[in-house]
Amino acid sequence: MPEPINEERRQFIRSSAAALGAARLGVIGSAVQQMACAALTERDAGVLPSLSGATEWLNSPPLTPAGLRGKVVLVDFWTYTCVNWLRTLPYVRAWADKYRDQGLVVIGAHTPEFPFEKDIDNVRWAAKEMDVRYPIAVDSDYGVWRAFDNNYWPAVYVADVNGRIQFHHFGEGNYDGIERVIQRLLRDSGKKTDDQLVKVSPRGLEVAADYGTLRSPESYLGYEKAEAFASDALQDAPRSYTVPRLTLNKWGLAGNWTVKGGRAVLNEANGKVVYRFHARDVNLIMGVPAGSQPVRFIVKVDGKLPGAAHGTDVDEQGNGTAGRQRTYQLVREQSQITDREFEIQFAEPGVEAFCFTFG
Repeated sequence: MPEPINEERRQFIRSSAAALGAARLGVIGSAVQQMACAALTERDAGVLPSLSGATEWLNSPPLTPAGLRGKVVLVDFWTYTCVNWLRTLPYVRAWADKYRDQGLVVIGAHTPEFPFEKDIDNVRWAAKEMDVRYPIAVDSDYGVWRAFDNNYWPAVYVADVNGRIQFHHFGEGNYDGIERVIQRLLRDSGKKTDDQLVKVSPRGLEVAADYGTLRSPESYLGYEKAEAFASDALQDAPRSYTVPRLTLNKWGLAGNWTVKGGRAVLNEANGKVVYRFHARDVNLIMGVPAGSQPVRFIVKVDGKLPGAAHGTDVDEQGNGTAGRQRTYQLVREQSQITDREFEIQFAEPGVEAFCFTFG
């Protein structure tokens, strides 16, 4: 994605993560909550921008603002590896289902962060795997993103039946508030809707983070954005690494890796990534390039097999397989949350690791 957008999102997430401990809010962080609460103020933010920048549409023919007049429209910016968006998905999906027949149109604008998210086959897979049945504007060239002057994943914009944006929200949370806006705009258009709010049952990556205990921020492995690497990276060339003693929120590599701008690539079998973290969940965006053989891995926490603390992509013995490039949930702690050391070791070369997220 273009670097100015990348950097802006990075600064936003970093400032938000810094406030997590005191805020204990069910969104990306207190900065996002403040922005989101401000966004709840009713105001006319102009007409619904053009959707013509979409490179392709899934689940629908191309949609236009003119063709959507008479409908309440919710545009949800997402990219399929974004854990913050994944936590909002159960609500967006439920709103699309509940209010479709009453005049709500939900549009998912899929704007990629990582190059592999531009692959239409990956987007189609994600839509099916994540049960995204509403229309998807595939925004691989950032045309829709720029038309909305958007900067965040997730971001929600809601327009009334006259095609004017009445509400926007950045980040997680405020689900009741968003749904109340949907209900009000539908009623204003003459539609009948009840006052009940949707109930969801999130699983896996869709479960909200435990922000009361979360002390580890998003962390990239490529040198363009890496801020917590405990060693000196040799850029774009193979190098054998060893993991030094780690302090909280530092990470290291073991084995022969090539650290590239946006990712770290394992060159030889049995390479490791080690991270000192404080969180309930450990997730890693990783995988192998299209057409490559899957890579087996094993996860340990404080040198032990995870047991009941295994994530959805790992068994109790820590075993898993990295295939398609996506977000893998590797650890979900079941007991006390404290400083721990996460380790993932790959049995074969070829895996590409992009970014850690925590929950």
